[in-house]
Amino acid sequence: MTQHSSATQSGTGLLSRAGVLWGLAGVTAFSFTVPMTRIAVTGGLSPLFVGCGRAVVAAALAALALAATGQRLPQGRQWIRLVVIAAGVVIGFPVLTSYALTTASAGHGAVVIALLPAATAATAVVRERQSVRPMFWVVAALGAVVAVGFAAVQGGRLTGLGWSDLLLLGAVVAAAVGYAEGGLLARELGAWQTVSWALVVSAPVTGALAVFAWWQHPSTAGASEWAAFGYLAVISMYLGFFAWYRGLAIGPMSSVSQVQLIQPVLTICWAAILLGEGLTWPVVMGGAAVIVCATVAVRTRMSPTVRQEEFSQ
Repeated sequence: MTQHSSATQSGTGLLSRAGVLWGLAGVTAFSFTVPMTRIAVTGGLSPLFVGCGRAVVAAALAALALAATGQRLPQGRQWIRLVVIAAGVVIGFPVLTSYALTTASAGHGAVVIALLPAATAATAVVRERQSVRPMFWVVAALGAVVAVGFAAVQGGRLTGLGWSDLLLLGAVVAAAVGYAEGGLLARELGAWQTVSWALVVSAPVTGALAVFAWWQHPSTAGASEWAAFGYLAVISMYLGFFAWYRGLAIGPMSSVSQVQLIQPVLTICWAAILLGEGLTWPVVMGGAAVIVCATVAVRTRMSPTVRQEEFSQ
């Protein structure tokens, strides 16, 4: 019995480490998304084209990968769950952030999007009907208030939020739903298969919107803007999800989701390097406050009983 228990604990530790490492790879890939989107939408590509066109390119890659490896078709309600994932991370998050970043700086966007780890954890709690400590909801709500307050104060709008802030908050909700559902479905279909099928499912919609966007606003972009678009299409929209959903599927999700807390820090650094955005005190303090709230929320997500059960599986 002792030997079996030790083996189980060792295996669980290896799975946890592998999940965190895969999650770290995905987060690193995603951390460039906001600066690359900012480059693309301010350099001659329309926000709608950037948001949907990148999904079309990724869908073509996904279709090739699925066909080449002979993947089985999803079954029954899995199609509905794929539509939910597609609505959240294939269409919702890219389109909303693309429009928001036409006016908001990458650093500003990174701070608001720092709510995503806590939002993803909250969505997973509701989706899986888990028991959590009351403190989780308190801190998650506090993090939302801090992020909203930061956006309003930094934008000079003490009486309300601007459209870019509302779009960013909507993007957080969309991504949280897509991440949580994708992490669960990846346990059934596989990590890269889940994002691939979500891209294929959404292709008719994203394709039509991309064509409309190009017709309405033909591109005047240069090489750097197209390079940023290429990164968004191949890495942010596709390959990054290989690692991220793989990490969430290996789990435990409560541990892997904490890795996402470093994403806003990386994004702010990339914005400073790639875009020349200054690291102002409001951005640094606002980001730190949101990250602290998200960290506490994610760490208090599980009740002791549920946490123990999760790690014993």
